Parts: sequence; C-alpha cells; structure tokens
Amino acid sequence: MTASPNPTPTLDQVRRAPKALLHDHLDGGLRPQSIIELAAEVGHQLPEVEGDMSAESLGRWFAEAADSGTLERYLETFDHTVAVMQTASALTRVARECVEDLVADGVVYAEVRYAPEQHLTQGLSLDEVVAAVQEGFDQGVEAAGGRIVVRQLLTAMRHMARSMEIAHLAIAWRDRGVAGFDIAGAEAGYPPTRHLDAFEYLQRENAHFTIHAGEGFGLPSIWQAIQWCGADRLGHGVRIIDDITVGPDGDVTLGRLAAYVRDKRIPLEMCPWSNVQTGAAPSIAEHPIGLLKRLGFRVTVNTDNRLMSRTSVTHEMWSLVEAFGYGLRDLEWFTINAMKSAFLPFDERLALINDLIKPEYRALRDELE
Repeated sequence: MTASPNPTPTLDQVRRAPKALLHDHLDGGLRPQSIIELAAEVGHQLPEVEGDMSAESLGRWFAEAADSGTLERYLETFDHTVAVMQTASALTRVARECVEDLVADGVVYAEVRYAPEQHLTQGLSLDEVVAAVQEGFDQGVEAAGGRIVVRQLLTAMRHMARSMEIAHLAIAWRDRGVAGFDIAGAEAGYPPTRHLDAFEYLQRENAHFTIHAGEGFGLPSIWQAIQWCGADRLGHGVRIIDDITVGPDGDVTLGRLAAYVRDKRIPLEMCPWSNVQTGAAPSIAEHPIGLLKRLGFRVTVNTDNRLMSRTSVTHEMWSLVEAFGYGLRDLEWFTINAMKSAFLPFDERLALINDLIKPEYRALRDELE
C-alpha cells in the first residue's frame, strides 16, 4: 500500500509540529491566573463572573464577552488585560509567560504585537515599556534553550495620533528585538491613510510593517493599506473575499484588488477563530481561508488573541484539519508561508525552514507511513 503524500495528522502531531506565528497580541494572550494575581497587586476591579473568581471562570468570561459578533465589543475585553500591564515587572512577566505558552504549543518563530502607548498610566516611558517586554521575551527564549525565535511588533492605535512616535520607537529598537510596526483598533472611521506620514517614514527607513485591514471593514481598508500605505502584510485581510466571485458552476473570478494581492504574494495574517467571534466569518467551515488557500493566496494561520478566543496555533490548525481535511503537507505549507513572510533576515528565515521546519514535518509524515 502506497503511503499518502499528504497524510492526515493526529491532534498530537499537530501539537508537536513546528509552527510560525505572525499575528498574536501580547495583551490578548494573558493567562487568566496571571490576570487575577496582577489585578490584586494594582487594585484593578475585574469583571464579575459566575461563582468564585477562578482562572477557569475568568477565562470563560473573556471568551464569552469576546464572542459577540462585533469587533468593537471584542476590543472592550482588552480594558482588563491592559490595566494589569502597566508596570515593568508585569510586562516582563506577561512577555515571559507568552513565550512559555508558545513553546508549549510548538511555535518556533513568533512575532508578538502590542501598543506601547497603552502601557504608560503608571509612569513608564515608551522605551521602558519596550525594554520590559524584551526582557520577558529574552527570559522565555533562554528558558526554552533557544527553541523559539521571538520578535516584537510595535503597534500604534488607529484612533489615536501617536503613530509617528511609535514608528520612531520601532526604528530605535529594530536591532534590539523589534521586527516591525503595525496599526490596530477599530477600522470603521479610522482609515490607515490617517497615519500615512508614519508609513512613509518607515518606508524611507527600509523598515517592515503590517496593517490591520479587511477585518472589521471591507475592501477600501485593504486597498488603502496596500496602495496608499505600502503594507508588507495584511493583518487578517479576510474581507478580500468580497472581491472574489464564485459562479453557479464553480468558476472563480478575481477582482482587480484580489488579483493584485495574490499576484504580488501579499501575505494574509488569517486568524480563523477570531474572525468567527467578530463576525468576519460565519464559521470555520465557511471561513474564506479554504477558498483563498485553494486559489494560491499567501495564507498564514494565526491566533490573534489566545485568551479571548481560547485558542492556540494547534487549535487553529486542528480546526482547519477537521473543516477542510488538510494534511501535514498543508500545515507545512501554512508554516512555510509564514516564515517566507516573516520580518526576519532572509538567511535566518531560510535556516529555520530548511534546518528545523522541513525536517520535523518530514519526520511527522514518516510516523504515518
């Protein structure tokens, strides 16, 4: 009997498979127990939950509160996580635990993003915020024996006016752990072109940046992010599906923007479970990622907010295996797409792909022969 060239993995194999993560929010991935302990330290009032306050009940509250069907309600849950991340020690702890959790999930490369401007209420400077997060990442990587590479993405909030300041901060730290820049927050009413000066500055500095676009708003947000702002990647980009028509006979027609995104190999940082929560997709089985992968878009699989979505890269990938019948080669394709799109020097990306990712996926396939 001939072995399948693309065998269906077990859940354990998906968990053990090497993964690359491009879209993960530091303030969306805290451990519930850590939130309880940090809130007690600073006197922050956590939301009321059913029964006694426990890590399990608080984690359930975050997931249920985020599971609203709107991006705006989803974002409100961050009031509580950001509130307990206002000191250097808290930021370092959260960053260290983030790395520990990613390592346990099989992640070998991660770009973790957050907005430094949201962590200043207790007197930290922007530089002190970045330094505290980097200290936590360094501790986590060292404890993992170098099994994972972690980089920061510094995010500016699209409804605020500090994007140029954060862009300068990203450049100041780019040889000390910061890989790039991002803008995030509610898309409707806050187009990326409001921050055009920051993106033009980053381009002049030969810097990398991604833009949240095509999540809570449609094609105009994606078009502006690419054609006006020059984004290297699209954060989510799920609404590119609005520019793709599937006829009654199954024939697919790409609009000009969708064709451009595919032809230029612009990476899509897709976060399936988050998209279901915010209403950007009706279900995993109906998520546009299935069609976009079939059409050859540069699709990557990400978590967005592990706490709010009660997810991990393993959970995201396993959900796709169940929904679309993906095999190990499909999961490897997602992972290599992410590494090709990473804000990391080419030789370092290539080393991770050839020396770690491909050999480990090959070993997993061999287990199923």
